[in-house]
Amino acid sequence: MSENTLYYGDNLDILRNREYFPDACVDLIYLDPPFNSNRSYNVLFKDESGKNADAQIKAFEDTWQWGPSANALAEELIMTSTPRVSEAIKALLMIVGRNQMMAYLVMMTARLVELHRVLKPTGSFYLHCDPSASHYLKVILDAIFDPRNFRNEIIWRRTRAHNDRNITRYGAIHDVILFYTKGDKWIYNVQYMTRDENAPKTHDLYTHTDGKLYRKGDCRAPGGRGPKYEWNGYIHNWRFTQEQSKQLEAEGKIVYSKSGMPRVLRPVDPEKGSPLQDIWFDIDTLNSGSKEILNYPTQKPLTLLERIISTSSNPGDVVLDPFCGCGTAVTAAQKLGRHWRGIDITSLSIRLQKTRLKDMFELIPYVDYAVIGEPKDLADARQLAQEDRYDFQNWVLGFIPSAHAIENPTTKKPKKGADGGIDGVIPFKEYDNATGKVTDYQRALVQVKSGGVERKQISELRGTIEREGAALGIFITLEKSKKPMNIEAESAGYYRSEWYGTQVPRIQILTIEQLMKGAQPIVPNQIGVVKAAPREKDESAKNKPQRLPGMPD
Repeated sequence: MSENTLYYGDNLDILRNREYFPDACVDLIYLDPPFNSNRSYNVLFKDESGKNADAQIKAFEDTWQWGPSANALAEELIMTSTPRVSEAIKALLMIVGRNQMMAYLVMMTARLVELHRVLKPTGSFYLHCDPSASHYLKVILDAIFDPRNFRNEIIWRRTRAHNDRNITRYGAIHDVILFYTKGDKWIYNVQYMTRDENAPKTHDLYTHTDGKLYRKGDCRAPGGRGPKYEWNGYIHNWRFTQEQSKQLEAEGKIVYSKSGMPRVLRPVDPEKGSPLQDIWFDIDTLNSGSKEILNYPTQKPLTLLERIISTSSNPGDVVLDPFCGCGTAVTAAQKLGRHWRGIDITSLSIRLQKTRLKDMFELIPYVDYAVIGEPKDLADARQLAQEDRYDFQNWVLGFIPSAHAIENPTTKKPKKGADGGIDGVIPFKEYDNATGKVTDYQRALVQVKSGGVERKQISELRGTIEREGAALGIFITLEKSKKPMNIEAESAGYYRSEWYGTQVPRIQILTIEQLMKGAQPIVPNQIGVVKAAPREKDESAKNKPQRLPGMPD
């Protein structure tokens, strides 16, 4: 197995595969599940046990919905998990009810159990969520990890204050990141905040006679745990013994406030800020002006993941993101010289990550990393088409970087039935040769076929592009095209692109075998699904980690 791997498929199935993920094989886990503040949370608590409930429930982008699969998984967790996890699920069923929120929690619990299994004894775990579900998730994590291994609830101020027209509550501007460890020993590399410009003006900083800057710290012991005695008229539990306090005074490391309270001097590095605390307000969410923005809806800043990875892992460690989306954790790990594993169930995500890795680091697929779960040959492609032809369509469109899948707005899957013969669209621009300005926006319509094909289908595609006013039609087939199909495609003529400087066949036929070998449709000036990621300096090239012990070859 490659040191770095993208897995395409259901993360629960993949995590339960011991060949892919043996026990205790990962150093750091970060996950940002598909559940965010843009949902209508009142719907999540609607009871789904009533008649026709499915038709009444608003559809969500993710698939957390209470039904037979969620119910079966809840029963499995109750029967087979540890007593603590079993009781937590039973309690939440009673408190939350059988609804979409509970379906989400059940689905997450099954995955969290597996993530705990694959984490090393010294490993760290970060769950990114929002206040709508963080309290439920913390109960589950306490049951799985043990409350004693809870380290922090990190508050990330993801955006600054904003004004709403109708203000009826406090502005929601933060996410929650729950930080746990597997045991009582873990990696923690202290990170520092940028020094506050006003810090030298604060009363607790002190320039000593040696000219160096010190911070005046409290000599009193927290929680009354230190030795108790009188010091300069004050009786307290102190951080130091009487002998130590006298030694510090002799060394000039004790100063006194106006009231006579002793303060200990601690050296301050003027170039270094304060150690990072559990409220992060110095990293803003991405906006339209950010260079790294990819137009992916839940994309997180690279700096945020770099902070987490730098804090809780070392070069050569394994970082896992089981909901890797557009791959921010993966690219941050690559940049920082860590090994990485990423899992996602959507072909769009895998396609995006492959493109992002190439744009940022010039990685070559299947050489610098492996992709598990995608079809590797025609036999695999046929199998995928038989299992799920809509996922098959998405996988095929993934070969064309600029292809947009045509989706059903409710199910978020490729349209079924009356889709007008369109499975995808490749938008493109036309320019004026003299000025270089955009003069027109055009489309190439894509149709994907996994079964038998014939001339009639090419004729129908020709009619579709005429009906839709599109410029081009791309016909992609799993089977080889036949001579009558080629003749029909040729009879459709050509599209003249002035900027491209040539004529482009109006209807183009490509086989999936050709796509797998690198062929692409001829479409001028394509507009990508997402923006290209900016080039990064790949730190891992300097310090290439060695193959990791405990991972399968």
